[in-house]
Amino acid sequence: ASAVRKSGEAVNPQRLALLFKGLDAMRALTREALGGGSANVDLNLLHEPPPGPAPTPPTPPEEPAAPPPPSGDYRIETIRVETRKLDALLTHAGELVVMQTRLARLQEMMDSALASMETLNRRAAAGPRREAFAPYAALETRLTQIRDTLRDDNSYFDYIATALDEGVREARLLPLSTLFGLFGRMARDLAHAHGKEVSLETAGGDTKADKRIIEEMKDPLMHIIRNAIDHGVEPPDERVKAGKPRAGTVRLSATRTETNIVIEISDDGRGLDEDSILKAAVKQKLIRDSEAASVTGLELRQLIFGSGFSTARFVTDVSGRGVGLDVVKRKVESLKGSVEVRSAPGAGCAFVIKLPVTLTVARVLIVLAGKRKYAIPSEHVETSIRVRRRDIFPMEGGETIMFQGKSVPVKSLASILGAEASAPPAPADDAPLPCVILSAAGERYGALVDDLVDEMEVVLKPVSALLKRIRNVAGATILGDGEICMVLNPDDMLKTLRRRAAPAPAAPEEEQAGKRRVLLVEDSITTRTQEKRILEAGGYEVLTAVNGVEALSMLAGAAVDAVVSDVLMPEMDGLTMTRLIRQNTAYREMPVILVTTLASTEDRKKGLEAGANAYIPKPTFDQNTLLETLQRLI
Repeated sequence: ASAVRKSGEAVNPQRLALLFKGLDAMRALTREALGGGSANVDLNLLHEPPPGPAPTPPTPPEEPAAPPPPSGDYRIETIRVETRKLDALLTHAGELVVMQTRLARLQEMMDSALASMETLNRRAAAGPRREAFAPYAALETRLTQIRDTLRDDNSYFDYIATALDEGVREARLLPLSTLFGLFGRMARDLAHAHGKEVSLETAGGDTKADKRIIEEMKDPLMHIIRNAIDHGVEPPDERVKAGKPRAGTVRLSATRTETNIVIEISDDGRGLDEDSILKAAVKQKLIRDSEAASVTGLELRQLIFGSGFSTARFVTDVSGRGVGLDVVKRKVESLKGSVEVRSAPGAGCAFVIKLPVTLTVARVLIVLAGKRKYAIPSEHVETSIRVRRRDIFPMEGGETIMFQGKSVPVKSLASILGAEASAPPAPADDAPLPCVILSAAGERYGALVDDLVDEMEVVLKPVSALLKRIRNVAGATILGDGEICMVLNPDDMLKTLRRRAAPAPAAPEEEQAGKRRVLLVEDSITTRTQEKRILEAGGYEVLTAVNGVEALSMLAGAAVDAVVSDVLMPEMDGLTMTRLIRQNTAYREMPVILVTTLASTEDRKKGLEAGANAYIPKPTFDQNTLLETLQRLI
């Protein structure tokens, strides 16, 4: 068949007959391999006869016999089902799981009622009026029969509901290899573009995950792999000097536990530069100078997930703009997962993503806080303890307790959620308070609650599109008694707990004086007009020049916060102008952004060597890219 497709020759009846013989032989050999007896296949019959005139077909009989029907039962092994139908079935199956819990509680209530009735009847039977209690004894017998029937039915319902839930959930699972296979070509191309040698290794591709998880995780994994190749893995010569193999390795692996899918992306590159991260965080006002000395390594690694954060000193259209890891974190959290990063200088970096096996049913701890019930995902709950008020002490502007020999920040859940007004009065100092010890983003913290209600499996209801992003809330569920209960987001709760009220920093003098001023250097009047409108719409005052000579003259007579320039211009091009700007100590720190039609890797390298801070090719030009880059650099 392959030869026919390549040659484009017509398929004659002889070749069709040969193909059908081959299919029959393959079926027979397969049955033989599976233990179905001897195939009795003569492989010599499967060779195509030499080319030549087609033989004259024999004269058919007057009444040709009908071909025999295929042997065995006709069975369709697979069918295609729309995923929305599977989603609906999975939701209904999840509701059955919740119904299991309700039936189990009903059975417990009946057991308790029967135990009480049995005790009363026993006491009455021993008293002087035992004849009057005879009807109650009969009622006890009947209720006992109903209880036993309910127990049998509940056991059968439990079996059916569990089997249905697991079956539908399994039907939605796909191997992660369907996702991992998308990144090989991207990794090769990106490594080649950066002049690096990188091998992408995968493991655990047979691990199965929910279809939605596989769909949603494509972009986050792509961002992390791109960062590993772009920023993590060193150039070949640098690796050789460091005693490493010339080619770097990026490893993508997956494992599955009882409750989680764990995806790890690691590389053997240079690791995170924590000094650069700290300096960039201070420069971008993510932390104050006074806080820099007290930032821990774990807190520092979390900073890289901040929106717009980047340590790159050279910005291009695909790198250094601070777009990527914040998207990763938001996407993972939207899937009720978590991401953490591990790094060692010179030994590489690893991102560990934990995701739930299923997105519809979750095991939660139900707590009472401020007269309301809340659900906390069990995978974030380490334990629960009792804490007295006198055991809580102040530290670093917040409340803290000692747990397992370490200080752990603690706060009432009602305060974290902003529900203090509905919270009951605090108990006396000697009254212990329930405290749930939670783990999120590699840190521990405690949430003080009014009571621990129960631990159960619930069906997660997605948040309405009108309320797509509610801080501290991951979703909602309906409890067995019909009460609506919010499912909390422990990662958001940690951020809320650590948030410190602080006065807004004073605006820099240049911001108080007026708009930022940008010098736009572009010889094309059409492009110059378009870019000027974009910059003015972004809130900048814009000066214009038509070439490098005019731009240097204007810089000498006007204070400018940044330069946006073309490269190919008459009299003096953008690269020469940038070199001359950098030779002047007064302009050494002033951002220079090159926007040009030259888009090759070699052109970008020339822009970096000239001293530009950013290089944006016009073929991929986007006004948001320009404004975001300016905002980050100024």
